[in-house]
Amino acid sequence: MKFYRETEFQETEIGKIPIDWKVTKLGEITLEMYYGLTAKAVDYPTELKMLRTTDIKDYNVSWEDLPYCEITDNRKFNIQKYLLRRDDIIISRAGTAGVSVLVEKDFENVIFGSYLIKVRLNTPLAFPKFIRYYFQSRYYWKQILPKQAGSTLKNISLPTLRRIVTPLPPFEEQKRITDILSTVDKTLEDVDKTISRLERLKKALMGELLTGRIRVKEVDGKLTFYRETEFQETEIGKIPRDWKIKKLGELLEFAHGKRPGMLLTNGGIPIYGAGGFYGYTNTYLVNKPAILVIARVGKGSVGKVYLVRGSVWITDNAIYGYSKDPSGLTATYAYHWLIFDENWVEKYVRRSAGGYAIITLDSLENLKIPVPTISEQANIVNVIYLFTKVIELHHEEKRRLERLKRGLMHMLLTGKIRVRES
Repeated sequence: MKFYRETEFQETEIGKIPIDWKVTKLGEITLEMYYGLTAKAVDYPTELKMLRTTDIKDYNVSWEDLPYCEITDNRKFNIQKYLLRRDDIIISRAGTAGVSVLVEKDFENVIFGSYLIKVRLNTPLAFPKFIRYYFQSRYYWKQILPKQAGSTLKNISLPTLRRIVTPLPPFEEQKRITDILSTVDKTLEDVDKTISRLERLKKALMGELLTGRIRVKEVDGKLTFYRETEFQETEIGKIPRDWKIKKLGELLEFAHGKRPGMLLTNGGIPIYGAGGFYGYTNTYLVNKPAILVIARVGKGSVGKVYLVRGSVWITDNAIYGYSKDPSGLTATYAYHWLIFDENWVEKYVRRSAGGYAIITLDSLENLKIPVPTISEQANIVNVIYLFTKVIELHHEEKRRLERLKRGLMHMLLTGKIRVRES
């Protein structure tokens, strides 16, 4: 395929498009458009599964994870009409209104729910994958967002969708545009799979390192791994014979955070609390090389752990801690152990008089963890850091590809850059 810059445009209601492109309304290139069936998800097997608005994420669906359902619709209907077929475009009309997914195969037992709209295109005119990408573009969303009804429950209707203005290149050019964008999507999918694989590997490795099943030491400036064979039984499970069990309060200095002073709009001292980064203040509460921040209260936040460094302020909905003795336990090592062993939260969370979940300073100080030597702590942290860094680099690659895709969509879907066969 060859790219070239277009020079001849026509003015349309969605802006400039090439002079040989058409502009149409979605209803004019659609064979069918209708709402789904009323059904309820159930946790036992039935003959049907159901696609819901909440199942569409990032314009994709995990089809294996769809729930079984029972139809509660009182209308007379032909079930075949509501089964998902290849090249159907399904659009959410409520909640995440306007978000869509392209169905890429025929399903014999999957229907779509009543908060979704099915669009079946007239394929000699519109290539489904081209329209799929147009539905991800800013030009589509500029038309959708102002038309959502209601202040709290956003909703779009069939008439709204039928009036969506769509550019229509020649059919073969629609395919070529789709091929280019699909290549970027495939690369993004590969990066996502790599990130997931690395995350699983990192979690498994943390499990081996933080329990001492795999040991790591530095030999001639290089990290060397070996499998431990000698263990001792402890109240928190097997650990290597040369490790110790310690209470966090013996090794870390803990304190409650406080309400921050005057907030600044930019700069200043960062504030951390139950939800992580909060804002800025004009003074600091603690200044240490590594500070453990633990959310002590808050629905969905209690027990979350953050690691921050330098001059920071900790709010009163969190507890913070730092190393008492540099030769005992580092806050960095404690952070990795706490995010690995998620069970400690369940064990140490209490209920306040008001009924909400809370972690107390006393319970945190009495939490027991296995403690290797300070040098092995550093080695373990370094290995985890290297994995984290590699994962971060892949996330940056994903962000770069997403920027590339947005740029390509802008140029290709408006015809500013054209593509033809070599």
